[in-house]
Amino acid sequence: MAETKAKFAQVDPVWSHICEEARAAVRDEPLLGGFIHSSILHHATLERALAYRFSLKLASGEMSEQLLREIADEAYTTDPSLGQVARADIVAVYDRDPACHRFMQPLMFFKGFQAVQAYRIGHWLWNNGRRDLAYFVQMRVSEIFGVDIHPGARVGQGIMIDHAHSIVIGETAVVGDNVSMLHSVTLGGTGKEEEDRHPKIGDGVLIGAGAKVLGNIKVGNCSRIAAGSVVLQEVPPCKTVAGVPARIVGEAGCDQPALSMDQVITGSE
Repeated sequence: MAETKAKFAQVDPVWSHICEEARAAVRDEPLLGGFIHSSILHHATLERALAYRFSLKLASGEMSEQLLREIADEAYTTDPSLGQVARADIVAVYDRDPACHRFMQPLMFFKGFQAVQAYRIGHWLWNNGRRDLAYFVQMRVSEIFGVDIHPGARVGQGIMIDHAHSIVIGETAVVGDNVSMLHSVTLGGTGKEEEDRHPKIGDGVLIGAGAKVLGNIKVGNCSRIAAGSVVLQEVPPCKTVAGVPARIVGEAGCDQPALSMDQVITGSE
């Protein structure tokens, strides 16, 4: 007799936790049952749920939900890293946003997370030579979420964008891993140059609300940009900059400012 081997499902703690929270949410608020079932509990994987949310939010008379779902499913199937990065983003939001109390919240309710995941599909299209579709995704993300990330920009994992309204990230911008930023941040250019013209944000950087970082400049790892600042020159690692134009006002205040989310500038820095 042939030996029968037990088969175990792949362990996915983030998705399992989201499904547990979803079932509890349905028990607590039955009126949201259809919404939660269609968005989470009807799907076998996080990738399928992300594709559903992408297609539902971005669909319009110009592009149907079915076509967008096919695009997203292809992206997640072809590039498994998209799903892994999404998990890192969920954990980042849960860890850093005091308004996030459950893993399911970014997927269901937070436009910063949803906009970043839609950008990632647009970036996948861009890298695969499907530029017009990538531009379409960028357009719809801007229209629906108020977030404008060029599909050519490179954005790392563990990203948390709080509130996310009026975020602008240019074509040649690079955002490292474990970066946190608040609403109305611009990573932009300074003129009409067409080559490498946007900021390079290092790992672990915290960018405060309304900050503008302009030009092909580097912001060093684990630095901190105060709210409302206009950064026009390179920022060394582990420093705090503030003002218009921004200048160094002290150290970053801790080893990981993007994780602590501490934006208070003290006189001791």
